[in-house]
Amino acid sequence: MNMASPHFFLIQLLLTFFFLSLAFGATLPEDEVQALKDIGETLGKKDWDFSVDPCSGERNWTSQTKVRGTENTVTCDCSFENATICHVTNILLKVQNLRGTLPVALVRLPYLQEIDLSRNYLNGTIPLEWGLLNLVRISLSANRLTGSIPPELANISTLQSLTLEFNQLSGNLPSELGNLPNIQRLLLTSNNFTGELPATFASLTTLQEVRLGDNNFSGSIPDFIQSWTSLQKLVIQGTGLSGPIPSGISLLESLTDLRISDIEGSDYFPFPQLNNLANLEILILRSCNINGTIPEYLGTMSNLQTLDLSFNRLSGQIPSSFEYGLRKTDYIYLTGNILTGPVPAWAEKDKNVDLSYNNFSMENSGQQPCQRGNVNLFASSSVDNSSESVSCLKSVACPKKYLVLTSLLVPESYSLHINCGGKQVTVDGNETYDEDTDNAGPARFHLSGKNWGFSSTGHFMDNDRAEYYIWLNQSKLFLADAEIYMDARVSPISLTYYGFCLGNGNYTVNLHFSEVMFTEDQTYNSLGRRIFDVYIQGNMVLKNFNIAEEAGGVNKAVTKSFTIMISSNTLEIRLYWAGKGTIGIPFKSVYGPLISAIAVNPNFIPPSENGSRISAGAVVAIVAGVVVFLVLVFGILRWRGFLGQKSSLAKELKGLKLQMGIFTLRQIKAATNNFNKANKIGEGGFGPVYKGNLSDGTIIAVKQLSSKSRQGNREFINELGMISALQHPCLVKLYGCCVEGDQLLLVYEYMENNSLARALFGPEEHQIKLDWPTRKNICVGIAKGLAYLHEESRLKIVHRDIKTTNVLLDKNLKPKISDFGLAKLDEEDNTHISTRIAGTYGYMAPEYAMHGYLTDKADVYSFGIVALEIISGRSNMIQRHKEASLYLLDWAHTLKESGNLVELVDGRLGLEFNKKEVITMINVALLCTNATASLRPTMSSVVSMLEGRSVVQELISESSEALDEKKLEVMRQHYQEIEENNLSESNNSQSLSLVDTLATSSISATDLYPVNMNSLYWEKRGW
Repeated sequence: MNMASPHFFLIQLLLTFFFLSLAFGATLPEDEVQALKDIGETLGKKDWDFSVDPCSGERNWTSQTKVRGTENTVTCDCSFENATICHVTNILLKVQNLRGTLPVALVRLPYLQEIDLSRNYLNGTIPLEWGLLNLVRISLSANRLTGSIPPELANISTLQSLTLEFNQLSGNLPSELGNLPNIQRLLLTSNNFTGELPATFASLTTLQEVRLGDNNFSGSIPDFIQSWTSLQKLVIQGTGLSGPIPSGISLLESLTDLRISDIEGSDYFPFPQLNNLANLEILILRSCNINGTIPEYLGTMSNLQTLDLSFNRLSGQIPSSFEYGLRKTDYIYLTGNILTGPVPAWAEKDKNVDLSYNNFSMENSGQQPCQRGNVNLFASSSVDNSSESVSCLKSVACPKKYLVLTSLLVPESYSLHINCGGKQVTVDGNETYDEDTDNAGPARFHLSGKNWGFSSTGHFMDNDRAEYYIWLNQSKLFLADAEIYMDARVSPISLTYYGFCLGNGNYTVNLHFSEVMFTEDQTYNSLGRRIFDVYIQGNMVLKNFNIAEEAGGVNKAVTKSFTIMISSNTLEIRLYWAGKGTIGIPFKSVYGPLISAIAVNPNFIPPSENGSRISAGAVVAIVAGVVVFLVLVFGILRWRGFLGQKSSLAKELKGLKLQMGIFTLRQIKAATNNFNKANKIGEGGFGPVYKGNLSDGTIIAVKQLSSKSRQGNREFINELGMISALQHPCLVKLYGCCVEGDQLLLVYEYMENNSLARALFGPEEHQIKLDWPTRKNICVGIAKGLAYLHEESRLKIVHRDIKTTNVLLDKNLKPKISDFGLAKLDEEDNTHISTRIAGTYGYMAPEYAMHGYLTDKADVYSFGIVALEIISGRSNMIQRHKEASLYLLDWAHTLKESGNLVELVDGRLGLEFNKKEVITMINVALLCTNATASLRPTMSSVVSMLEGRSVVQELISESSEALDEKKLEVMRQHYQEIEENNLSESNNSQSLSLVDTLATSSISATDLYPVNMNSLYWEKRGW
């Protein structure tokens, strides 16, 4: 080897001399020089020195000093025409602060093979003229590019790599790209692409790496990916695609890196077939709606380094094959499943293992620690799912104080303040935020010295820097309370703060955020997008939350406030990364939730000691006296028969573990002036509704139910069981309840603008002028509320009675869905709340009305009707002629067939509406009202279509004529019987207003469709 070294260096020296002589003798043609000048001007590249030949390698045509991640090079091939002519073959301009647009002039460089303009600040669209080139590699990642991918790029038969990540590109992927015969890398992460993946992509058999994360695709993960047999890396995270994961994925035997997470839909599927993927090093199947057991063969994947199966519904025990087969595996995440059995001993051996939020059996000692070595065991015990507190915290004694006047022991803690990631600070001289400087880790539960802790899951993938979970802000902040924004805690997957030992009651939770990892300049460092979800007490309160967008920029503060109920003395705040946002700006592995501070304060006055403590003897005497008194009182009440029904109701309430406050009858009477008629604001299907004013100034709405009706009690229990567990900006908040004497009362937030029905159809003095943007926002808000009920809440709820009277408007005309007494709780085909089948004339889906067949698609149908009412300002409850069967829905179909959908728009809007948005909304409404339930979209898809994030699907079945004529005739006859009964009853009762009729028209599944109403008001409207 040593003898050969001098010869090697001699040959290298001769070759260098040869190529230098070629370069000195060869020049770049003038037309290519001019092309470079035009390219530089378009890009904003101002430092190219044309006083020397661009192919000389001198001056700034080639980077003289290498800075990590940057490139500033123009490369030429000077072997043409006996080494006298050069041609440009590569332009690499990475991180050059370019602020122009993509140059069409590239087509004047006929020998160009590679263009890399990544990590700049370029805007505009991709020139379709680039399709004329013979490029091998195109890299445009981390810019501001918009528009769609030109189909003309499919003409570049030589193309091997197309990298378009971290831009703002949109539209459907061109099917023509399936014709690229040599494509190996297709990187499309973090754009706004929509539609289904083209079937032509099945032909891309040369693909080795595909990244599709953070887009808005529709449809399911396609089966044709099994044809990508050369694939080594596949990333499908937060794409909008639904399951199941195709079984054919097992044919991709070259895969070393498979990442699929956060797929859409609520259906669960068995574990996908992966038994042939023996070369896997990274396997992520997080939040993929997988149920069943973990297959044993995963333990035979000896090359596996990271295994993430978190947030599914996996059951059974951890396979025994993991102990010896996963020796190389450094990270195992099984968080958020329902795994059982003992925690395996091998988990502690030099691995980071997160087993939090599972159903494992406890040790013989009866208590499992929250953290054992590098194993996170927080809330991992079966006891945690059957009790009101986390078992591993039972050793933590909650300090309590003694109240002299009431002789009670109460918690000492009624607030919580955490400076996430930072040291203890005092804000405004009176509010002290606890220190939170634990370094955390991939599988970590940290218990503070106070009444809180946090659980952090995950490590930052592809990170080539030191692992960090706390970010120190390097900028100077000009913010109020700047101290709490100087540091932040970050997490790659899930970050849960857990407060305990808190007094039960109604609280305000303030979450403080400031984006401190991006910049606010005209460089690629400012182009990052951090997006994550936030849950409080298990309910999603923020979806796709973007700190910088909400705050109006980086290094600016934004506080999100929520009113919540604390029961069982515990509070849980979880931040979760659902695969959205950029993952490589300003450097690799910048993603996931980030939070600066948490403040939790009571919405009530905590009990105080009110004087000095009394002696133990006095306490005993007082307690004994109280006990004797209570025994006498309860004895008398039971003897008089007052306790039977109430104790039964109390048991039901206790069993529901309600997340709400309990009001006294005295409080409610004081708030409503003893249920004064002047305070009465409505009459719902379950009783009157009163406006009230609590002593702290809070305005409330009180729904009064009769305790004499057994059905009323049942509906009351139903509402408590469901609403107390649900919190969303588009749902009416339930503050609490009152069960006292013969009173059954629900206390809601007050909605200043009453119902949507009154705003649209009520008497003219109560109507509200709703412009088009407001109507659109109302429609989107209703859709978001239903999407939450169907897909996002821990409980899957079918409302069953969506109509305009059950949509209330706050003071800002934001919609909130009300009246969950008719909702159905449906989780794993089991319910602990039994409800009757019910709905309302004109809003019920055909399959529900005729057969009692109920799914969430019944709500989708009702939403479609409501959307048409919002657009038209007309009610589907009204017929113009008794003999006609033309309702609002039929009219919409008629207008669609005639191509005149805009005629449906409320005449009160005049021409002040967005025609494109109107047509989109009508088409979405018609999709929702498809006669076939399975063809209706999900509500999350509806939201996406209404917000323009996905294209409106094609309407397959289009009109009520698609219903079987015989069934339609049965419906008409039944309707006529109902109408005759209604007319008969109306002769003996006072007539109702339209809004009253809408509010009280809940019916059983055997009652069908609209009620005829003749009204001068409607005659004036020309209906």
